[in-house]
Amino acid sequence: MGRVGSALDNAAAESFHSTIKVEYIRRHRFTTRAEAWLKIATWIADFFNRCRRHSAAGGLPPVEFERIINQKRAKARSRAQAA
Repeated sequence: MGRVGSALDNAAAESFHSTIKVEYIRRHRFTTRAEAWLKIATWIADFFNRCRRHSAAGGLPPVEFERIINQKRAKARSRAQAA
């Protein structure tokens, strides 16, 4: 986070909002705000956080990225204990 008035203050939030608008909101029609809220929250929980490939994770879905990280940590722990 930057200082007040810095262009980088809201960069992460703005990037996320841009992604959700492009990939979900503009492709669907909602009859009520409640329906929109529910479907968007479901999309975030079920797709964005679990399945969508993220550039920060080397193009892997978060679940796969976490699995790889956990495997590497387990190997490092076993090596440290063996030493």
